[in-house]
Amino acid sequence: MSQFPFDAVLFDCDGVLVDSEGITNRILTTMLGEMGWQLSLEETLGIFLGKTVMDEAPRIQAETGHLIDDAWIARFRERRNAALETELLPIPGAPEAVRAVHAAAQGRIAVASGADRYKLYLQLAKTGLQDYFGDNVVSGQEQPRNKPWPDVYLAAARALDADPRRCAVVEDSVTGARAGVAAGATVFGYSPGGPNHSSSKALLEVGVAHVMRDMRELPALLAAWQRK
Repeated sequence: MSQFPFDAVLFDCDGVLVDSEGITNRILTTMLGEMGWQLSLEETLGIFLGKTVMDEAPRIQAETGHLIDDAWIARFRERRNAALETELLPIPGAPEAVRAVHAAAQGRIAVASGADRYKLYLQLAKTGLQDYFGDNVVSGQEQPRNKPWPDVYLAAARALDADPRRCAVVEDSVTGARAGVAAGATVFGYSPGGPNHSSSKALLEVGVAHVMRDMRELPALLAAWQRK
């Protein structure tokens, strides 16, 4: 069998490993509506997909007149976490893909997400993925800059003692794909269609090397990839 062509594989979490975007943004839509900003779920996804609430805090304040402070974020996270605990499912094919990539990369995989650490561990535990990543879980909220800056992917690569230019990144949002590209990694997109993920066209336009519609494609795609 030929040698695996990447030193490490770095996964985004929301929308790549777990089907969380619809849940999280439904809670956000409700809470924004309670403050007077009436959005559909699709409109909320269009604004916040791949971003944190704090990324758009100035816009929320401009639209609602409410300051998005630590207390508001704590209330949002409490409601979000309760919904995730009840409803969260893995992305179809993600557990099988992670298992296969973990074996092919000899365990050199990590999660690199813009989400807070509590949410990441909640989601990985809920979907049975935690054991594959162990402590190799990096939150962009603990870095100097979150996505679309490359900091979280550079930190994940450092955690695995890997050159980011020899890493594969798996992303589903334009914001995250920009971060992976800026880190120098080869970025693979996941876009099955629908509002919970950026479009294939949008991902390719920011430098994604290849876009999948099914996460089950990932292990064979990575194994056969010829890095430039």
